[in-house]
Amino acid sequence: MISFLTKFLKKSKPQKRRGLLVDIHSHLLPGIDDGSKTTYESVKMIKLYEKMGYKKLITTPHIMWHRYRNSSEIILEKLEYLKDALADHEVEIELEAASEYYLDENFAKLLEKKDILTFGENYLLFEMSYTRAPKDLREIVFDIETAGYKPVLAHPERYIFMHEDFGNYEELKELGVFFQLNLNSLAGQYSKNVQKIAMELAERGMIDFLGSDVHKISQLETLKKVLASQTLQQIFEKNDILNNRLL
Repeated sequence: MISFLTKFLKKSKPQKRRGLLVDIHSHLLPGIDDGSKTTYESVKMIKLYEKMGYKKLITTPHIMWHRYRNSSEIILEKLEYLKDALADHEVEIELEAASEYYLDENFAKLLEKKDILTFGENYLLFEMSYTRAPKDLREIVFDIETAGYKPVLAHPERYIFMHEDFGNYEELKELGVFFQLNLNSLAGQYSKNVQKIAMELAERGMIDFLGSDVHKISQLETLKKVLASQTLQQIFEKNDILNNRLL
């Protein structure tokens, strides 16, 4: 673990570098959650993604009923609006939208109706409280899978209640949950402890997807450093990362 941590942000040899072409978690649709506030900001951020080598962005605004009352219709309408803006600015990156679903009563209703925005082969991105698990988490995962979706847990490294017992992560993997690590967690964006858990998940080969989870322009500078790091190359070596298969 120590050697893995100490190599963070050391650049790898160019000829061996493997890069990310697809991002599956971001908040780039303007004005509908805690991400981009304006179309100008969205276009500016997406241009920076393009410069970093991304070919496709699957942006994932929150659907969190107590805070962001988005719907499939709102998200898809805003997606088309932003795609038109990108075309006007001659930005050629591919843009899609899914959602980051918060596990609440509204999510249960959406799941029952199958009113769900997914990415790839029916992957469903979800999150939960950082401090405590839903009492029926196993049942929710079962319901997601029974409905024909593949559950993807956003930023597993950020759930404080899971940190003390790694068996919490192992149990979710056994239930068939995919893990999406936030790239900026590797740089300590959230906390040193979150960084440590992120490294350990990667070291154990438990990561399936990598996401930027970018909300604002300032986070892209950190992302750029992580993408150029030796740590990212080690993650590719130790984990079966699925992002680029979504092209």
